[in-house]
Amino acid sequence: MRLRITRLSGLGGGGVCPWYVMTSPMTDGATRDFFEQNSYFGVDKADVVFFEQGTLPCLSMGGDVLMEAQGKVATAPDGNGGIYRALAESGCLADMKKRGVKYVHASSVDNALVLPCDPLFLGCCVESGADCGAKVCPKASAEEAVGVICKAPGGGARVVEYSEIPEDVSAEVDPSTGELVLNAGNICNHFYSIEFLEAAAKLPTPYHIAKKKIAFVNDKGETETPTANNGVKLEQFIFDCFPHSKKFVCGEVLREEEFGPVKNAPGAPTDSPDTAKALLLALGKKYALEAGGLAPPELGGVEVSPLVSYR
Repeated sequence: MRLRITRLSGLGGGGVCPWYVMTSPMTDGATRDFFEQNSYFGVDKADVVFFEQGTLPCLSMGGDVLMEAQGKVATAPDGNGGIYRALAESGCLADMKKRGVKYVHASSVDNALVLPCDPLFLGCCVESGADCGAKVCPKASAEEAVGVICKAPGGGARVVEYSEIPEDVSAEVDPSTGELVLNAGNICNHFYSIEFLEAAAKLPTPYHIAKKKIAFVNDKGETETPTANNGVKLEQFIFDCFPHSKKFVCGEVLREEEFGPVKNAPGAPTDSPDTAKALLLALGKKYALEAGGLAPPELGGVEVSPLVSYR
């Protein structure tokens, strides 16, 4: 990502792309240390800004607040939807405005093929007068664990999370195309205007329930570590503000070029570091061949430095 940002800055006449990194109270220290140990990956330290998302209390299945210790409520990060309030309360939005930033590109950390500040997508959004936008790719299957973008009641766009869609609805096929009816998979790759981010920070957003195994202290003051789901964590989703967009742009991209998710452990058959690496190398080989390069059959893949080509 850092190399792509560097390449993009060069293509843009040396403009600076400040990097805002959202952490949680649980990951903030380790994340800052990692950047420090790696010399901020060559980015000027002044252009890397860390900010913490908020937390919410953990609840029992019956709705009672769980305690992490006597006198201390068990809490968990408030989901990626906490980004809006966190940007405002941390001063990041004010910092962006001070720097003259007008538009923001946001992406999740677990996509190995993300194109930061993609000029094609951002340019399309700006040219269209959009205040919010998202990249999507067709779902690999009805069971794929991604939300889908669809029209909200009364117009506009919204994302329905995969866990909240009935299986029979996810499996519906459009007979005219042979594709899934709910096929616009959201890959957490978004565009915003600064004005939209300011408004989103003030919006009331719903809480989504995630059933989890949550350690807690019982009435005797003893810590219990459950082996089955015993409570719920409340989460806000980054896309819940989409229906409030006055002009939303949705851009479909090729999965093999822009979506290499890393959600599972090494060795897993899908969405692992291994599969993401394979996608990255396959894409590099494709670009090398299209540019006139030669690749013997035994060559598994090619890694193309973003300093050579942004894509």
